[in-house]
Amino acid sequence: MTMNVKPFALAVIAAFSTTPVWAADLTSYSEPPSYNEPSTPSSGWGGAYVGGDLGMSSRKLNPFDGDKGLVLGVHGGYNMDLDSGVIGAEIEASHLGNVKSRVPGGNIREQGRVAAKAKAGVGINDTLVYGTAGVALTDFGDHRGTNGPDGWKPGWVVGAGVEQKLSDNLSARFEYNYTMTNNVRSTSGGVSSRTDVRDQTLKAGVNYRF
Repeated sequence: MTMNVKPFALAVIAAFSTTPVWAADLTSYSEPPSYNEPSTPSSGWGGAYVGGDLGMSSRKLNPFDGDKGLVLGVHGGYNMDLDSGVIGAEIEASHLGNVKSRVPGGNIREQGRVAAKAKAGVGINDTLVYGTAGVALTDFGDHRGTNGPDGWKPGWVVGAGVEQKLSDNLSARFEYNYTMTNNVRSTSGGVSSRTDVRDQTLKAGVNYRF
């Protein structure tokens, strides 16, 4: 039996001519694109700031209480942006408008205060909601025959506030503080006593962030 060589040869040539293409397909490989986890955007509340505030201090939150005084203050602080919120610290100095504090036999006056406070909050777009707590030193004065303590007396302060951005550097805020000063000595009619003095402050202010 004779074999037709020509068709067989053509088939072999065709097979070998396609081998490089298969090899190229097997050896060519491209790395898949790398995945970068999206970064958490900053809330924009970080950095140093200074500001001033104006408000009212009283033994009660009742705006019609006669024993209230005008609060004028300045403050400065620093905030840090975190993935889950904002933390910071602030110092402040305030004139309390001679708020009267009731003690046995009369009243004494709250004249001024300095405080150092820690802050923690959550930034929601252009709004920051926060709580605050720290230590306070209050200067008390005499009032109508009742003598207050000499010097500044230590206490503690807690509060909460909300701050709203007005521009990239300027913001407005509203804050409430409750302050307690324990064992405040006073003398009335020759009798000395010690009293825990409380007051509540509502104030609005503006901040400039650097």
